Amino acid sequence: MQDTIYDHLIFDNSRTPDTYFFSIVRFSGDSTIRHVNHHLPVSNAHFFTPPNGLELTWCSKAGGHWQAEILVEYWRGRATALKGDTLSFWCYTPTPIPPEPLPLVWLEVHGEIRPFFHLRLAVKDLPVRQWTYIQIPLSAHFDVTFKQKDGPEITKVIFSQGNLSDETYTLYLDDIKIGNVPQNQPITPPTGFSVVGHDRHVELTWAKIADPAMQYVQIERAEAGQNFQPVGIQYPAYSRFVDYIGLPHRTVTYRLTAVNHAYQPSTPTATIQTTTRPMNDDELLTMVQEAHFRYYWDHAHPDAGLALECIPGDTDMIALGASGFGLMSLIVGAERGFISRSELAQNIQKVLRFLSTADRFHGVWPHFLDGRTGKTVPFFGDHDDGGDSVETAFMMQALLTLRQYFDRPIPEEQEIRATITHLWETTEWDWYRFPDDPNFLIWHWSPKLGWLINHPLIGWNEVMIVYLLAIASPTHPVPAEMFHNGWASQNERAQQYRSGWGQTTEGSLYNNGTEYYGIELPVGVGSGGPLFFTHYSFLGFDPRHKRDRYANYFDNNRRISLINYRHCVANPGGFVGYGENFWGLTASDDHTGYVPHDPQNDNGTITPTGALAAFPYTPIESMQALKHFYFDRGAELWDIYGFRDACNPTVGYVSNIFMGLNQAPIVGMIENHRTGLLWRLFMSNPEVQGMLDKIGFVPD
Repeated sequence: MQDTIYDHLIFDNSRTPDTYFFSIVRFSGDSTIRHVNHHLPVSNAHFFTPPNGLELTWCSKAGGHWQAEILVEYWRGRATALKGDTLSFWCYTPTPIPPEPLPLVWLEVHGEIRPFFHLRLAVKDLPVRQWTYIQIPLSAHFDVTFKQKDGPEITKVIFSQGNLSDETYTLYLDDIKIGNVPQNQPITPPTGFSVVGHDRHVELTWAKIADPAMQYVQIERAEAGQNFQPVGIQYPAYSRFVDYIGLPHRTVTYRLTAVNHAYQPSTPTATIQTTTRPMNDDELLTMVQEAHFRYYWDHAHPDAGLALECIPGDTDMIALGASGFGLMSLIVGAERGFISRSELAQNIQKVLRFLSTADRFHGVWPHFLDGRTGKTVPFFGDHDDGGDSVETAFMMQALLTLRQYFDRPIPEEQEIRATITHLWETTEWDWYRFPDDPNFLIWHWSPKLGWLINHPLIGWNEVMIVYLLAIASPTHPVPAEMFHNGWASQNERAQQYRSGWGQTTEGSLYNNGTEYYGIELPVGVGSGGPLFFTHYSFLGFDPRHKRDRYANYFDNNRRISLINYRHCVANPGGFVGYGENFWGLTASDDHTGYVPHDPQNDNGTITPTGALAAFPYTPIESMQALKHFYFDRGAELWDIYGFRDACNPTVGYVSNIFMGLNQAPIVGMIENHRTGLLWRLFMSNPEVQGMLDKIGFVPD
């Protein structure tokens, strides 16, 4: 994995405007420290890296104590060890502070608190109303050694009470990092700078910068073409920035500067002016689709052409299922003119070359692949070293959709069709029948451990597409009866499985029939589960106008979506913000980790893909949510790849990542709502109708 800013960064900016979620404030006795719900306040007026910094306001009295912990935020794929030999940060005081009351600085390393450093040793005379750069060598002051391969596993930087004083003091802190002493190398401004005004935001782009001397690009905005003010920074991995203005009909001017690792700026670029403009509903939908599409186009792995698990994250870890969803979003991008058909074809040829040589286990790919080598990445542990039938089904759903899209009699499209057909026909779905219970398809198979994980695929959940494709296979099919005896099984194992994850017997027989918020649910466990159950298998498979012996799945998905919506409107948990415009419970990162949220497992976290990928089922409610996410919460949620993964206003959390599994369903399901494009393409595969007939689907 290449070195990125996240191998060094502890804090640069807060996504929430008032408090920094990844901080903890503690105090006792007569000592005080300013806090908001025991988090550090955020200053939008004092910052070194725009648009905000942290405020540390304290009073250290006898018999008391205070401390402020700034946590290193970790997410999947982010290295747990920070690289560098020096702790650095910028600080600013609006009023004089004598050296003695300055805080102590501590580090938590490998779960242990290291000896403190007194800040007065670094700044004996702290300048007033001037940002001061602090550098503290780790080995000299914190007893941190570098025997670890990648560096120390630092989890917290802690500022705590120094010498006693009855005075109240304030320090603003910003750009906290672990790194090396920076070198002052000359740097040139970005090139290819352009801006586009949208309804409430302006999008800025520039040519990719490969200069290793660049630390970040600083964005400056002016009203009426003068008085430029810094509004944000962007790191070298990205050549795009979103400035959320918040109003239409607003004319603004921008310029960029590049900043090197010694914090020296380049000369600025030429200035460019633009105006935000109102958009109608169709334009908003296209804007949302294009932004989320970019996750899979602008930031695809350079060798594999496929999607990363999350951004930011491991820059080489390909997520197979997310990549399948992403390929479907690229079809939408070509049809909507975001890219050309030939550009898409060239990318798909790269993707197919990668997939053809990547690890497969009886034709089934693993969950994660190294984008450089195609080798399995056992991210979930040693048992996760083989085939993943569910992730493979998500990818194959996309490949079969692409096979129908590239239908022209020209060599490059003929090659795409032939390669996809070969991959499709060499997928051994029948191998993934569990030998000890052949009614069920099994999620994982390991070349070393065989069926050790033993996770059967039992509905109702997101994996219906595995049974559909396995039954449809022209070369390695499974019996159609497995749809009924495995996926929809009513045997004891299936009932226990459903009751186990749902913590209810409602729906344990596949059919449900219980009423939730005034809506009867034909099929599903409890109130239906997280909304990704209604998205992942239905990006390509069109559930409209047909039913099996259990349900019409378009109607069933609509009911699950409406139950989810009505739960958020009723808001039995009393969470902040919930209502007609703020809904959508599905799997995403939250302040506790990766969690499948649903009405029975609700902690106040709303995930935009929940409501937006439900557009085919709930177009009115989904549009209400889209407008609220963008118009009312856009400053926190809207960014270069569309909406961030999730937010929880009750605890003041906004996700720092975009997630591959969640960005693409927004693109694809909005398109299925608008034109039915992906549904039409997937369903036109000749194997699909035969599969429907075998299972017993009939017109409805």
